Amino acid sequence: MTAMNEDPTNKFETKAFPEQKQEIPGITKLMTPLPDHGETSYKGSGKLTGLKAIITGGDSGIGRAVAIAFAREGADVLISYLNEHEDAMQTAEFVEKAGQKAVLLPGDIQEEAHCQKIIDVALSELGGIDILVNNAAYQMSRPSLQEVSSEEWDKTFKTNIYPMFYLCKFAEPHLKPGSSVINTTSVNAYKPKPVLIAYAATKGAIQNFTSGMAQLWGEKGIRVNCVAPGPIWTPLIPSTFQGEDVAEFGKNVPLNRAGQPAELAGSYVLLASEGSSYITGATIQVTGGTPTI
Repeated sequence: MTAMNEDPTNKFETKAFPEQKQEIPGITKLMTPLPDHGETSYKGSGKLTGLKAIITGGDSGIGRAVAIAFAREGADVLISYLNEHEDAMQTAEFVEKAGQKAVLLPGDIQEEAHCQKIIDVALSELGGIDILVNNAAYQMSRPSLQEVSSEEWDKTFKTNIYPMFYLCKFAEPHLKPGSSVINTTSVNAYKPKPVLIAYAATKGAIQNFTSGMAQLWGEKGIRVNCVAPGPIWTPLIPSTFQGEDVAEFGKNVPLNRAGQPAELAGSYVLLASEGSSYITGATIQVTGGTPTI
């Protein structure tokens, strides 16, 4: 039977999400509907056989989808996460069912010492680092700048930007030519959403950091790239948006729906693999059609 591509406008549920609210950072099992991380759909083909990967925010959402895909492509994975133990354990189960090693490491990546620990544990438990995915992020939706506290501004930058610097710096002595760093930016780097003013600013900074690092590490043979998601259905959404905003989430893109984490996994696999050996300093936009130019 000939394979057929699915209609992207109705590949996943497209009706409005029910209004819902969680405490940040959110838990997968409380989401309605549950996100699709590629649990039943992602099929590996050995693109990352024998490689060792670190994924921050690897417990749920995009991070879980990437962990599943990497494992099914043959990579061992260190899953860095804050304190969402149940989600992290479920992700680890998928990695192990794929026949790969999963290392769980909870802790706050705002802390420089914890970022050093992530690198140290990856070296001791995985035996090396070939892929670093800087994916963890924090956001809050605020309709007014007056509602953004100095503490929240600091937390957004210290979660989204500082750890990327720490982890790249600590990993650098251990990254060999052919290694890949992949940073999760956002469509907000190009089209900032006013209610996400702090988050959008960090995503623009990630874009700039990636470009600079690609140039800095080019002669080392270490590639540094970005993935820019559009509206993706992850625990971050019901835990940081108001219920009525959740109900309309993803409706303002050309494909007329939110994306699922599974729809990003292939982009991370590409950037981690030999298939992108001449790609560095680039961004793959997975935005449902929202223009980035």
